[in-house]
Amino acid sequence: MAKKFWETDAYEQNSLRGRIFNRLQQDIINGKYHPGEGLVETKLAEELGVSRTPVREALRQLELEGLVVYVPNKGVFVTEITEQDIEDIYTIRSTMEGLAVRWGVSRISSNQLKELEEIVSLMEHATGKNDMERLTELDTRFHETIYDASNSKVLKHTLRSLLRYIERARLGSYKVPKRAERALEEHKAILEAFKKGDAKSGELLMINHISQASQNLHTHKDILKDI
Repeated sequence: MAKKFWETDAYEQNSLRGRIFNRLQQDIINGKYHPGEGLVETKLAEELGVSRTPVREALRQLELEGLVVYVPNKGVFVTEITEQDIEDIYTIRSTMEGLAVRWGVSRISSNQLKELEEIVSLMEHATGKNDMERLTELDTRFHETIYDASNSKVLKHTLRSLLRYIERARLGSYKVPKRAERALEEHKAILEAFKKGDAKSGELLMINHISQASQNLHTHKDILKDI
């Protein structure tokens, strides 16, 4: 009999619950479940091959994350991410990611710096191949490496949560003509600031990078229709 997606040779209930949460979270972010769509506990349990208890716990966590909402006497529904939500998230990201660079420049390890260099190199390759899904994945890795370099648990948790909400918007943003090329140059400049140990320049470059991404989405509002 084939193993379920969550099965390992030795797993605990807490691990099972976490895996179900991550699975549902990604399904929502990737668009398998659309805004306003109901999530039925029994149906999800059947699809995932688990009992209702870990599914119920995962849905509660998703509600805390703001990805679903519980409506009394009706059920659990996927929340809508509005244009205003996205604008707010980018504004918050601009300030917080600038701070992550400021702290990260002085705290980054040699391995983390090498990882940033590798990511930018892979980004250049993906840009040349026009592979937007790969670019979005690498973009996430680039930013999360900087979060790690900041060595702030609170900052890392907050920024990773924000990235999850706008993952589909970021993918759409890369599909705008020439945005991938411009973003690559912005990432290269941020990397150079890290290599030079220039926290002030790096912070300003990151703030500009996030602002450019936000402006890109604002200019091409049709992208938001698919979120």
